[in-house]
Amino acid sequence: MSGDGDGLETDDGGESVTVAHGAGSGETRRFLEERVVPRFGANGDDDGEADAPAVGLGALDDGAVHEVGDRSLVVTTDSHVVSPLSFPGGDIGRLAVAGTVNDLAVMGATDPLALTCSLVVEEGTSVELLDSVLDSMQAACEEVGCRITAGDTKVMGSGEVDGVVVNTTGVGVVPQGGHVTDAGLSPGDKLVVSGPLGDHGITLLTAREGFDIVGDLESDVAPVGDLVAAALDAGEVTAMKDPTRGGFATAINEMVRKADVGATLDETAIPVREPVASAGELLGIDPLDVANEGKVVFGVAPDDAEAVVEALRATPSGQAAAIIGEVTDENRGRVVLDTGFGRRYLSEPEGRQLPRIC
Repeated sequence: MSGDGDGLETDDGGESVTVAHGAGSGETRRFLEERVVPRFGANGDDDGEADAPAVGLGALDDGAVHEVGDRSLVVTTDSHVVSPLSFPGGDIGRLAVAGTVNDLAVMGATDPLALTCSLVVEEGTSVELLDSVLDSMQAACEEVGCRITAGDTKVMGSGEVDGVVVNTTGVGVVPQGGHVTDAGLSPGDKLVVSGPLGDHGITLLTAREGFDIVGDLESDVAPVGDLVAAALDAGEVTAMKDPTRGGFATAINEMVRKADVGATLDETAIPVREPVASAGELLGIDPLDVANEGKVVFGVAPDDAEAVVEALRATPSGQAAAIIGEVTDENRGRVVLDTGFGRRYLSEPEGRQLPRIC
């Protein structure tokens, strides 16, 4: 093992990639900042190039924004791997479509223009299973009102890939300057979540391990465009993020760090369903550390927070929306969790905890 904990040592003494590098939290961010971003350009605001994107790769946001005439083009891409491929509440097909349109939505593009899809399929995969995945993707596309308009298919030998991997790219359009980033928080803003946290990650783990409690759990995988549209119509949304890999804890820490602010959260106000909390306690996993696939974290101007929550609660999937905290100018780059019995920092999870869940 390497001494710094960032990777595994190879036979020739070099460093190799680990599962932790793809877990979505600190290791992933450091990997991208050190090895990917320097090769492909910093955020558009930093590199000074005339054709630089309004939001570029260096922002490490949920998508990129390119100004085209009087409009802004929002682009995002994601590769989806999950075990099992089908789980309570969804499958890899629904996950691929929802995950991509949700990344567009939290950038402000709530009406996706089109998707692309690339399939990597292991030889020997059941055609019936593949049909089921494609049917699920079709249904999800119809749900959000967009089409898959381009794609690619590769078949790998047995054992060269685990079942099915789906890559999707999404494109959306907003008025120029109409996008929202995850870096816009200011002191005084209220923090809002659109519903209960932890459902997807906890459901996947219990399904994978075959625990009996799985009957009480269901993934939240769903498009969030209606939630985002309702919030944007109701008030001033200063920042948004899709709390997928690394869960809510990673999302909120990234938001405060990028904005150079702090945050104080009321743990008793954070919605977590009882089956999820119970399963998390049994497994020793905090629901705030695991992926969500149908939720949004909002920063909202203080005078508009109640109106935004009311609008969210009027949507089918936002009935448990809640104000959970406030942005501060103290403890910059840190999140303070008030438990009701004391205070502690809410840190982002490190290392491998729940592999292959999104």
